[in-house]
Amino acid sequence: MSDLLERLRGRGWRMTAQRRVVAEVLDGDHVHLTADEVHARAVERLPEISRATVYNTLGELVTLGEVLEVSTDRRAKRYDPNAHRPHHHLVCARCGAIRDVHPTGNPLADLPDTERFGFSISDVEVTYRGVCPNCASA
Repeated sequence: MSDLLERLRGRGWRMTAQRRVVAEVLDGDHVHLTADEVHARAVERLPEISRATVYNTLGELVTLGEVLEVSTDRRAKRYDPNAHRPHHHLVCARCGAIRDVHPTGNPLADLPDTERFGFSISDVEVTYRGVCPNCASA
């Protein structure tokens, strides 16, 4: 589990019914939902929640550093609650399924000094692309 709810409680984040539902929808492993998907699932739990509230809450969670904004397909942004465990993403080129992966090694070490062009590098984002087992068998 991503432990998003526990992290938010630990920060003293005011847990309104709307915020709680958004956090519950996002909580878990391998969760990478679009804002519209978060809204659709939140409405199932709290029918009166508005799209604006979901978008605002997602923005707050990203600003707090509790949720990552992920763009893997140059379309809709997705929201990843696993912000506190460094990881990369594995994306199916056919269906768009996304999985969190934790390869060993240090991707910063893989970039030779001659390719850093004087940059002081603080972060690395790696996206592996391929075809998931479901799509491969279809």
